[in-house]
Amino acid sequence: MTDSSLDSSHEIPAAAFRRSLANRHAHAAEAMRRVLSSGQLILGTEVSDFETEFAAFTGTQHAVGVASGTDALILALRALEIGPEDEVICVANGPVPTVAAIRAVGATPRFVDVDSGTLQLDVNLVEMALTTRTRCLLPVHLYGCPVDLDPLVSLAESHNLKLIEDCAQAHGARYGNRHVGTSAAIGCFSFYPTKNLAALGDAGACITNDPNLDQRLRELRMYGFRGRAIAEIDGMNSRLDELQAALLRPALAALPAALQQRSEHAAAYLSGLNSDLLRLPNVTARGTAAWHQFVIRSPNRDAIQRLLREDSILCGIHYAWPVHLMPAYKDPGDGAPSLPVTEQACDEVLSLPILPELTSDEISRVIDAVNRTALQQESHSR
Repeated sequence: MTDSSLDSSHEIPAAAFRRSLANRHAHAAEAMRRVLSSGQLILGTEVSDFETEFAAFTGTQHAVGVASGTDALILALRALEIGPEDEVICVANGPVPTVAAIRAVGATPRFVDVDSGTLQLDVNLVEMALTTRTRCLLPVHLYGCPVDLDPLVSLAESHNLKLIEDCAQAHGARYGNRHVGTSAAIGCFSFYPTKNLAALGDAGACITNDPNLDQRLRELRMYGFRGRAIAEIDGMNSRLDELQAALLRPALAALPAALQQRSEHAAAYLSGLNSDLLRLPNVTARGTAAWHQFVIRSPNRDAIQRLLREDSILCGIHYAWPVHLMPAYKDPGDGAPSLPVTEQACDEVLSLPILPELTSDEISRVIDAVNRTALQQESHSR
């Protein structure tokens, strides 16, 4: 996609979703009409139809719509009976919600460092981190790039551990021939407005191939009800809104084309960025990335971001502060765990614009600006 009318001064957004909203007005109006005409505002046919369609997209048997990606994680942990006294293996270079969900069920996050090439959970360090209290592995497919799942599945089976996949950034990502989320007992997704598959508010889903877990998740998301308004188990209120489901359905239909556009942008970046001072993304060997973010690394990250901003190119940082060093999650007793790769990554990562709505001219402009800026930094460091 090109647009010669775009000049070099217009702003290229990092993660703003306003461009995509223009394409969703008609779908939004039709979704509103259908929902209001149905008279069913909670857990109606829009939710059940979306659940069926999302299950088919991910190649799983069951999808359960919930109120947010964080709730998806909480419900998954509760469905697998993870709670107080349990430890859950996770990473600290990702989003806070993963860790917040672990804490929400009373469990303890046990942080493991990440691989220096992929910035995903370092599977070679997981076994050494296990204790007698470890009950669950919760890897994050960070930036839409898959974790190396096969060894984690084997480890979970050999140590009788539960496995949950945090797929909040990975709609469309695959490991081998399987969509992420399908190798675990439960896969958890967010449909926050900036995600690859975006609602117009909070929304999420769990996927599973286990019919018993499917039933338990449905009970947990609605007060523990089992077909009647009597709480059979201790549940909560976390239902996917009927209107958000109606909005998600056309977005899901359009997702393959958007993923293809992201992939083309990523390919252009990978071939066009040429500075030796930059580290480009490295995808797990058997993985196919969904490119939620395109994250480069540089020890001069802050200077590069500032210079790009002067060129009206906005870049994000995902994530600038490791979770294990945040006040809410810092261990007051033993102190912070040793996570040198995580901490270095948080000082260096920079997310380049990769929205599917960006034109090839805009991507070329980003490439030229990053190469020029990196060259400036290289000359300054001599």
